[in-house]
Amino acid sequence: ISSPQSITVGIVAILVSHNLSRAALHWTLLSVSLLNCLLSTACGVGLALAIALTVHSRGMRLVMGCNSSALPADARAAIATNDCPFNTTRIYDTALALWFPSMLLAAAEAVLSGRCCLVALIFRGIGPCAHSYGKEQV
Repeated sequence: ISSPQSITVGIVAILVSHNLSRAALHWTLLSVSLLNCLLSTACGVGLALAIALTVHSRGMRLVMGCNSSALPADARAAIATNDCPFNTTRIYDTALALWFPSMLLAAAEAVLSGRCCLVALIFRGIGPCAHSYGKEQV
């Protein structure tokens, strides 16, 4: 959630909340939040794909840079060898432990950016809930 795009969306959303009548800020919020929503969604999908490929191959895709025939069939049991450019111990568990929270944070970021995009559309009078209770509620 600490990506520069998210910070930009947050700053613009704060500016919009203090300057409700400024159309330029509405359009800025719409464009920045839409861009961040798309980037966060792509990041979440990429992480989900990486997790799926890693689990399916039992971690062997993580140690493909190693040309050692001494590596076992399961990457979870791999040991550090001289033929590998990195330490293979616990790479499977560590990668998954980092990717799962990152995927959840990317999904949360996409949802929050989507909501900011919806608010910008409501302020500009675009969309189905632009002239209804939604505008007063925002």
